[in-house]
Amino acid sequence: MDKVERRLNKVVAALLSLLLPGLGQALQKDWKRGLSIFLAIATALVTVLWYGKNEWFILIVLLWGWNIWDAITLPRGAPVSLAVLFWLAMAYGIGWQVTQVNPLALLANAERAQSIIRPMLQPDFLTERKEKHEGWVEVLVPCSPNPPKAEKTVGDITVRVQPDCGNLNETLIVTAEGLWPNAPTEITWMTPIGDVKLLGPGNNQMLVVQSDETGHLSAVIQVPGSALAAAPDPTLPLPHRVYLTQTRPIGGMTLSTNGQYVIRGIYETLALALLSTVLGAILAIPFGFLAARNLMSGHPVLMGIYVIVRTVLNVVRSIESLILAIIFVIIVGLGPFPGMLALALHTTAALGKLYSEVIEAIDPGPIEAIRATGANPLQVIRYAVIPQIIPPFTALTIYRWDINVRSSTIIGFVGGGGIGFFLYQWILIGDFRAVSASFIAIAAVVMVLDFFSAKLRERLI
Repeated sequence: MDKVERRLNKVVAALLSLLLPGLGQALQKDWKRGLSIFLAIATALVTVLWYGKNEWFILIVLLWGWNIWDAITLPRGAPVSLAVLFWLAMAYGIGWQVTQVNPLALLANAERAQSIIRPMLQPDFLTERKEKHEGWVEVLVPCSPNPPKAEKTVGDITVRVQPDCGNLNETLIVTAEGLWPNAPTEITWMTPIGDVKLLGPGNNQMLVVQSDETGHLSAVIQVPGSALAAAPDPTLPLPHRVYLTQTRPIGGMTLSTNGQYVIRGIYETLALALLSTVLGAILAIPFGFLAARNLMSGHPVLMGIYVIVRTVLNVVRSIESLILAIIFVIIVGLGPFPGMLALALHTTAALGKLYSEVIEAIDPGPIEAIRATGANPLQVIRYAVIPQIIPPFTALTIYRWDINVRSSTIIGFVGGGGIGFFLYQWILIGDFRAVSASFIAIAAVVMVLDFFSAKLRERLI
């Protein structure tokens, strides 16, 4: 009779699991297993229906069949690894289709890739040392009734412009003397706000004119049509400048202009990461104690503080520092400061959570011994907790600084300063030689910091 009842129960369990996944397991009082099976099949079914990938229903059927098999074979049950394999195959397959993975696109866009990779193989960090020879003259645009004479001597170079002023797109004659003989000379236009305009064909190429054997030069230019684009009052005559620049190598190498920006950006990144880590660590210490259950479970009020602090830390930690940086950029403006605030806030939440876990994992023996002497909570923390947590706290703080150095690179993409700010600008204008130089600098800094932080953590732990 027992065998008949068991068989009947198995049949009922199988039918119930056929109707609703996990119900047969629940009938046999394995509620946790039944709920897990129901959630697994329900999420798989909702995912397939949501994305409309009907071909993946075959795996839903297999999961449903496994669920019936599991209900029949309890308490031993069916192999869980098989159900996990079916679920992962469905999730990964739908994910592959939804994300439109297309490896052939890497080959189809080979020319576009080469246009990026080729300049990156020549990073713009160092450049040949050059000597600069430069002169300039101011020209009034638009013309006024009595414009000043457009003539200026800078060092050895004297530059003149005829006529002494000009309106948009008018022709001007530039003459100069005192230049290096038989040397190419770049001629550029600069507006009163420092906006440089090219004067070559189409106004999108550099105008280069050769000086003669006596160092004289004569060239015809046009007032750029966009020279007054940013002027608050286009009718107000303002002085613009015409620059004549010569360069020649003098031997050796030096930092290029972009190389100097890379160094400046790396310095900002390191400073940003260091300041945010120190500030975040200081703020995280009290939160770490307030979020430690073993220290806050002695009284209902303390337990309430524990729940509130733990919740706040989890909420803040769940918001990516990049999002925080966007918010702070809106509040305080562009620059490293909003990036530092964003990283400091995220660091406070992250380290507060880690510090609390360290405190919860300490040896309870010293705590009980100190409490047995009648010590108050502050004395317990001073003599039983702090000596145990200083090494792991220090190691976690160093590790967080390592993380913040990486994060500060991305923070710059939203105006948070550091090397990321320059990197974003270079990507926008397509200067991939500068992008390559910044990549190399970031990688070098991260590797050096990773090496030293790992050594420090080994000594502390």
